[in-house]
Amino acid sequence: MNKDSEIILECRAVSKKVTTAATKGQDNVLTILRTIDLQVKSGETLAIIGASGSGKTTLLSLMAGLDVPSDGEIYLKGLPLHQYDEEQRSQVRAQHVGFIFQSFLLITSLTALENVMLPAELAGDTQAREKAEAMLTRVGLGDRFEHYPSQLSGGEQQRVAIARAFISKPDILFADEPTGNLDANTGETINQLLFELNKQQGTTLVLVTHDTDLAQRCQRKLTMHAGEFVSQQPAIAEVV
Repeated sequence: MNKDSEIILECRAVSKKVTTAATKGQDNVLTILRTIDLQVKSGETLAIIGASGSGKTTLLSLMAGLDVPSDGEIYLKGLPLHQYDEEQRSQVRAQHVGFIFQSFLLITSLTALENVMLPAELAGDTQAREKAEAMLTRVGLGDRFEHYPSQLSGGEQQRVAIARAFISKPDILFADEPTGNLDANTGETINQLLFELNKQQGTTLVLVTHDTDLAQRCQRKLTMHAGEFVSQQPAIAEVV
């Protein structure tokens, strides 16, 4: 199969429901996602947008194998995430997935270099240090190897998080509001970096964002409302 047409991620009738405590000892069932169908091609850039509470982050977590659906099927690289336990999903994430969080989620007791090295070390990569140094240099932090997260600005912490996500050259990268905590200028730097690395490594990029400029740079844009996709359109701006 031609890589350009290969389906790397597929959701089939995926839904997510949670039980919440209600009055008089009865439980209420809250539907977060309803019957999501989605295919993502290898190398594609996809933005998922929508108001807070529309289900975007929940869907991202399901697709990354951080959670499991209540109903439906999710396949990543042909692997049935919906059938896997946490240990099996963790192995899939280690082999195929990168994830960038809005709040960075760096380990405060580790230096920038150690944070980036960690996924490669856990994978048994004997060149973890060399690769981490190269990635930090690539994101413009070649002089910040020994700095701790508390010694870095928000933009620098996000660059460390991006370097950490890309060090293992994941097949697919999920990003949850990657510029949500950054000022406009720093956010644009992060946007540029994401798409440069996406293009260089051929990594599929799926992101949740409120940043319309960032969404417009993706090849496809999906809008969510109340746990469903309500519109789908290609981006207007050319991906660079």
